[in-house]
Amino acid sequence: MGKVDGHFARFGRWLLAPRCLLCAEPGVEGRDLCRRCTDALPWNRSACARCGLPLPTPAAACGACLLHPPPFAATTAAFTYAFPVDRLLPRLKFHADLAAGAVLADVMASTFATVDRPDALVPVPLHRSRLRQRGYDQALELAKPLARSLGLPLRADWLRRVRATDAQSELDAKHRHDNLRDAFACAPNCGLPPHVALFDDVMTTGSTVQEATRALRRAGVERVDVWVLARVP
Repeated sequence: MGKVDGHFARFGRWLLAPRCLLCAEPGVEGRDLCRRCTDALPWNRSACARCGLPLPTPAAACGACLLHPPPFAATTAAFTYAFPVDRLLPRLKFHADLAAGAVLADVMASTFATVDRPDALVPVPLHRSRLRQRGYDQALELAKPLARSLGLPLRADWLRRVRATDAQSELDAKHRHDNLRDAFACAPNCGLPPHVALFDDVMTTGSTVQEATRALRRAGVERVDVWVLARVP
């Protein structure tokens, strides 16, 4: 290799080296996330096993789940919704930044490799009108690489959002529940297995995953676990 070729090769390696999407510092572990932002990842390691709510100490069920048990069996949330997840996820969700989605999918995968393995991964779908407006489904974009890394079937065709709803982020807890009533249904004759993991990007009150779980249970699924990227404290 000549001197000029060597300079170009070094420049190419510099140009293609991972850079943090948040602060442009050099990325680590092959990701577009620097050491400082990687170390700041808000792992949700102390939580309610039923709904994923962050707690001072882990518990089989928080007070709310003891009082009103949710229809799903367990929740695994990789992170709490805090820095840097709360900076990266909106970039995917509202600005079509698929690179941010790739980073999030990569860092969360290890969490789900250690929990009970379902028969399939089912992403929470957008309504077709919202999908048409946005052009992509953020939950599906996160679920695709997760399913690949875990070797799980990804079934985005089983669950449908059959009713257009208002944006959940604009509603309080009571109206979130009313907004989603009967919003989901399963495709007829899809042959659902006994155990599925329902995947969504973020969980706040749990209204979305509760209604989606009810649709899956009505269609014959015996156990639904909820997997989410982040849980709002």
